[in-house]
Amino acid sequence: MFTPKYPPTDTAPVVPAPAPTVSASTPATTTPTPVVPASAPASNRPVVQLTPGSTLALVGGGTAVVLVVGAVLVSMLLAVAITGVSVAICAVVLRSLVKDSHNHR
Repeated sequence: MFTPKYPPTDTAPVVPAPAPTVSASTPATTTPTPVVPASAPASNRPVVQLTPGSTLALVGGGTAVVLVVGAVLVSMLLAVAITGVSVAICAVVLRSLVKDSHNHR
């Protein structure tokens, strides 16, 4: 149950090319035979095709993600700015109270 299950590999087994046969009635020639490179096996994965509708959906989705992330970042920056201003105001008020308490003695 807890052992991993790996998907099968996408490569097909390589089949060796048959050796050329030489008949006894034909004279031997020294012309080399061209070597044909083995082509890559066809993948069984589905190909993603973009239609105009799916392209429009991708652009719309990307725009929505950018707008949402931008709004979150701006709101976080605004929260930090408001917190900083409120802490500064509290510091000024406390300094004023401490100064007034020292002057009344």
